[in-house]
Amino acid sequence: MKTALGILGTLLVLAVAYYGMYRGWRNRQSRQADLSPLPAVPEDKTRGVEGIYVATTSAGDWMDRIAVHELGVRATADLAVSEAGLIFHRQGAADVFIPADQLTAVRTDRGIAGKVTAEKSGLVVVTWTHAGRELDTGFRPRRKADTAALTASISTLIGA
Repeated sequence: MKTALGILGTLLVLAVAYYGMYRGWRNRQSRQADLSPLPAVPEDKTRGVEGIYVATTSAGDWMDRIAVHELGVRATADLAVSEAGLIFHRQGAADVFIPADQLTAVRTDRGIAGKVTAEKSGLVVVTWTHAGRELDTGFRPRRKADTAALTASISTLIGA
């Protein structure tokens, strides 16, 4: 009897916790509903650097994850850099395209919502403007050696 009550109590606590997380995510989406839809992804099938698309946050606030337009969904991805901009080809989520004229900065960092690395330069963070709002998008390359080349190519794109 005690075992059954313990299991039932644990399941109830878990259900309440999941419900709270669900409500929190839905509230975040409603607060961010004013963010206009993202630009259409060009038909570019080029694959780039493999890694993980971590999240998009408000610029300067590494914990304020953007929940609308699937920007807060973490996924395995590859990042293609082209003259048109950056294309995150994500598995299990919609691709994200950032036009070159919206890019404002690129840097390496230790963390962004959903991922903190041990090394100081584990993430490539791109700052961009969309609909008058500054955003940061984090990407973790699979191979550490790709970080410097990726950052340099994005810097070149921003400078061009």
